[in-house]
Amino acid sequence: MDVVKPTQDQSEASGGAERRRWTRAEAEWPITIQLADGPHEARVRDISRAGVCFFLDRPVKEMTTLRIDLDLPVPDGIRRITGKGVVVRSEKIAAVIDHYEIAVFLQDVASPDGDTIEEYVKAWEEARDEEPA
Repeated sequence: MDVVKPTQDQSEASGGAERRRWTRAEAEWPITIQLADGPHEARVRDISRAGVCFFLDRPVKEMTTLRIDLDLPVPDGIRRITGKGVVVRSEKIAAVIDHYEIAVFLQDVASPDGDTIEEYVKAWEEARDEEPA
């Protein structure tokens, strides 16, 4: 399985405790999101069973419902994950670049796809824990 190597989590870097129920795995793959004006390509930042965060070249209003499609690396290749979610955060990432960090809460993902995401995150965590300090 291709597992993205971790970097220090933002909450650890700031000394805060992670409060999310589902662990996030850092990622760097393409994702297609379907908005009212059609499909848009974005880049995943991290993923968990409950959500996905990605970078996009336009803002998306909070509470917007959208469809996601992404190819998740699994031990025997790639698994296509599709589902629907709602935007819970949309923030400009820099004053000089017109790109946004969008966080989506996954509301409608098939159980097997959610299980596959969770397996990916666990493998990512194990790889992170095995890295020398």
